[in-house]
Amino acid sequence: MSLTWLGIPTRRRAQASRPEGAQHGEPAEPFPVAARRALADSQLRRNLRKATTTIRTKRARVVGELDDWEELRQAGKAIKDDVLSSLDSYLERFERAATAAGAQVHWARDAAEANAAVVQVVRAHGAREVVKVKSMVTEEIGLNDALAAAGVTAVETDLAELIVQLGHDRPSHILVPAIHKNRSEVRELFLRTIDGVDPKLTDEPRQLAGAAREHLRRKFLSTKVGVSGANFAVAETGSLVVLESEGNGRMCLTLPEVLISVVGIEKIVPAWADLEVFLQLLPRSSTAERMNPYTTVWTGVHPGDGPREVHVVLVDNGRTRVLADEVGRQALRCIRCSACLNVCPVYERAGGHAYHSVYPGPIGAILTPQLVGVENAASLPYASSLCGACYEVCPVAINIPDVLVHLRNRVAEGDGHPVEAAAMRAMALVFGDERRFAAAQRAVRLAPLSRLIPDPLSPLYGWTSARDLPPIPAESFRAWWQRERGGSGR
Repeated sequence: MSLTWLGIPTRRRAQASRPEGAQHGEPAEPFPVAARRALADSQLRRNLRKATTTIRTKRARVVGELDDWEELRQAGKAIKDDVLSSLDSYLERFERAATAAGAQVHWARDAAEANAAVVQVVRAHGAREVVKVKSMVTEEIGLNDALAAAGVTAVETDLAELIVQLGHDRPSHILVPAIHKNRSEVRELFLRTIDGVDPKLTDEPRQLAGAAREHLRRKFLSTKVGVSGANFAVAETGSLVVLESEGNGRMCLTLPEVLISVVGIEKIVPAWADLEVFLQLLPRSSTAERMNPYTTVWTGVHPGDGPREVHVVLVDNGRTRVLADEVGRQALRCIRCSACLNVCPVYERAGGHAYHSVYPGPIGAILTPQLVGVENAASLPYASSLCGACYEVCPVAINIPDVLVHLRNRVAEGDGHPVEAAAMRAMALVFGDERRFAAAQRAVRLAPLSRLIPDPLSPLYGWTSARDLPPIPAESFRAWWQRERGGSGR
């Protein structure tokens, strides 16, 4: 579906140059394959265990300070559900307010249109380099690659994103993209990739941050175009809001002459007063802070203050398809706090790269299949133990286990694995006839099946390697019944 599903006029959209559903970050391999490889990396597991344990412990402490946390959580859910029920109206309201404040609003049906809009603005200003605030949606649409193809270098300014970029790596966590790296690895990376770094640099966090700060300052003062995402977009005022912890985001949002903000259409909140709820929910759930260190709000253009030109690219990229699913649409409530990742036993052991998605962890397991099509990420809904910890910590009460089960049903309704489908057809043939069923029972007792199945060469080994095959009884119930009672065994 496109934005026309929301009632947005087609005149606001350019011609699509990419098939709907084709998205940057579509999983390249099934989750079990990637997870098995990650589980073999003991250093990765140590890094993840230490980081997630620290974050979730701090989060539990600051959340426990609020007597009305559950009321705040339900308020956040209600606000988001209200937005999703009338998203077309809120989007148009945001466009009117933003435009009245001097911003230019672009509508993008998919990744190709969003990237084209950004590249067009950058080219119009003759820029060869842009500075970027950490943004999940620009990762989702592959903006850095699109800019590189246009001859433009994107410089990530968030410390963790910079680490990922310098290492030609991929983010593995929503909030802490370099969570899979320890500080010794970061030190070696900086010494290898940043010009002018003191060779005596240690792995002390203050020194590492100082080296990154010196490198980025030069970029902030010389680059004329900035690119950002947004945590929230306020329909009432046309304002955009970014929450961050380092201050680099504020430099990127205020120093460049031109600011381009790429925003998913689900980031809308109705009114300014609604921020009161989310500015309490998000810091505590994400960084375990009572208040976010840097909260930057900008509304259009103000002469003599901040960028002289502001563009907002509103991105669909599969979101209206998610919205059409009454069960799955609650994934669009997500405020990208990453609390679900930090409590997930699967994520803690496999890490973010195993999901092969911009959105890892439990939220990625329900959001990615809906954005790219369940058939293109069929293993992700199974990347969960269904323990429910993710639902308990979600600040907007997304019932992730329910959505996982819902998506598993959709996977099961599809074509499925050809071997599984063949096995089910064979079982239907056997179970559909009494004589064939009895013959199959006799054959199983005679065949050395109990020795063949556990063999690694067996096609069933993937199932039996983690499960014990019960011993096959010498006599079936039907045979016992017929012998003891003289019946037919029916």
